[in-house]
Formats: sequence, structure tokens, C-alpha cells
Amino acid sequence: MQALGAGEAMRRREFIRLSSSTVVAWPLTARAQQSAVPVIGFLRSTSAAGSEHLVTAFEQGLKDAGFVAGQNVAVDYRWGNDQSDRLAGLAADLIRRQPAVIIGNILTSRAVIAATTTIPIVFVGGTDPVREGLVANLNHPGGNVTGVVFTAADLVAKRLGLLHDLVPKLAAIAVLLHPGAPGAEFQMKEVEQAGQTIGRQVLIVKVTDEHEFHAAFATMVQQSVGGLLIGGGPYFQSRRRQLAALATRYALPSSAPDRSYAEAGVLMSYGSSQADAYRRAGNYAGRILKGERPANMPVELATKLDLVINLATAKALDLSIPPNLLTLADQVIE
Repeated sequence: MQALGAGEAMRRREFIRLSSSTVVAWPLTARAQQSAVPVIGFLRSTSAAGSEHLVTAFEQGLKDAGFVAGQNVAVDYRWGNDQSDRLAGLAADLIRRQPAVIIGNILTSRAVIAATTTIPIVFVGGTDPVREGLVANLNHPGGNVTGVVFTAADLVAKRLGLLHDLVPKLAAIAVLLHPGAPGAEFQMKEVEQAGQTIGRQVLIVKVTDEHEFHAAFATMVQQSVGGLLIGGGPYFQSRRRQLAALATRYALPSSAPDRSYAEAGVLMSYGSSQADAYRRAGNYAGRILKGERPANMPVELATKLDLVINLATAKALDLSIPPNLLTLADQVIE
């Protein structure tokens, strides 16, 4: 046999290497196709920043149902960055990927529902889904939509009462509302009724953009309000740290609807746990992946309520917390 030259030998080794790689690649590709994991779409109107705790809770709910993100299920996260005009496009783009189920807050779920009647949808929100037109019935949603609701607006009277207990000499309380929040008009009616119930003047301050925050707080101080109630909605939640800092800067004892606000520096929070709601939504998504139909899955109510008090903020405001409130608190942040 004639000996191969150095160049020819090198070319032959390269050919064998490439041929072997190709042979190996075929079964690997086949296995990858066979093991393709289902895709869940996750669409939220806010930015990713500030929503980390909700993502963690959602993935925990998936895990409880037997699905681990990045292993046996893929999650395609999309964020609207508080630009409502982008939601329809984001929903359409996500639907083109044909996910097995789509998770969304109230604002994004409206866009998804308008675009598909076949892909299962699980919404998460703090307003009445029947009033919002998302489902016809809570116990029997029908169609391709179900979800998880955490109560928000109907706790306004309780939150105002707790703020009054905290600072009993309050003459007036400001309520900060975002007109674009789901159920904003209903929130406003609840606020007005709650103010009458506790016998205190309520100053409603509306802001549509974070550039209006400073002017809104200046207005509160000019009107001599003694406390602040922060309204619900995803826009405020994603800016909770900014609102907490402003409330402390303007020396306003503040209350908010979710514990993530108190953890960010707001004096007190009372309301349903949104993280618990997203955990439940993750569990619902897992059940749908296993074959359950949204039409037969009642809308769940996240009933876990938290009272959280931030003592560090109280100290910054030179405010003493009544012992009875500390006793009632589910968590006290030192």
C-alpha cells in the first residue's frame, strides 16, 4: 500500500472526523425533536424589573405541578414595559409561537383573548374578571380562559382604617390612583365610600406617568394630608421603590395593597399576596399541560392576606407603631 503524504493524510483524517460527526448528529437531532418541551407564554404589561418575585412564585407553582422551567418546560417571557400600545403586537407575536398556554395580567390577557379562542389562557388580576369581560362565570368559565383573582379594591376600607389606626389624628388622607389600572373607576368609588365610612376627608390624586409623581406628592403636602394610600395596579407595583422613597421624603405615612411595597420601603401593606396568586397561576398552567381544560377550571381566589409593617420606615418617619398593630402584623420588617 502506498504511503499517504502528510497533506493527504491530514485531509483524510478531517473527512473521517466530519463524517463521524455527521453520523452522530443525526440521532442527537432526532432525540432533540422527540424530547421537545412544551412552551408557556408569559406576558405582563410591566417591565421585568420589579417583577422578579412574581416570576419566582409562578415557577414555584409550575414546579409544584411537576414542571421545571428550563428542564421539562420552556417559558417565553414577554414584557410590555408599561406601553399599552405594544400589548396587541406582543400578544400576536407570542401566539404565532403556538404556546401550550399563556399567562398574563388583566391588561395583557385582554389582548390575548382578543387574538385567540383556542390557546388556553390563565389571567392573574386584582379586579372582577366577570365585570372586565374575561369570563362569563367564575365557577364555569367556559371557552379557553380561566385565572386567579387576588382581591384588591374591596380591601380599600380596611386599608384606610388601618392607616387611620396608625395615625389617628389624620385630618385627611391622600389616595394615589392610576387611571389605567384595571378597575380604576371601581377603585375610586370604593375609596370615596371608605372615606365616608371612617369619617375622614379623602383627597384623590391621579397620575398617569411617573413624571407626575413629584408634583402629586407636592400637592399632597400643600393640601396638608397626613397619610397616603397607594392604589392598586401593575404600573404602581413596578414603581413601588420610587413611591416608597417619595413617601419617606415627603414624610407621609403610607399604605399599599401588596407586601412587596412594604419590603420596598412603604410603611405598611395590607392585601392579598400577588406572589401567591402567581404561584397558583403556575399550578394552573401545569394542570393544563397535563390535559385539563380551562373551561372546566373555576377561577381561583387567592385568599391569603398579609399585613406587613416596615419598622425601618417608621423610624425614618419618627413614628411609633401601636402595639396592637404590631400584634396583628403577619410580618414586621426591622
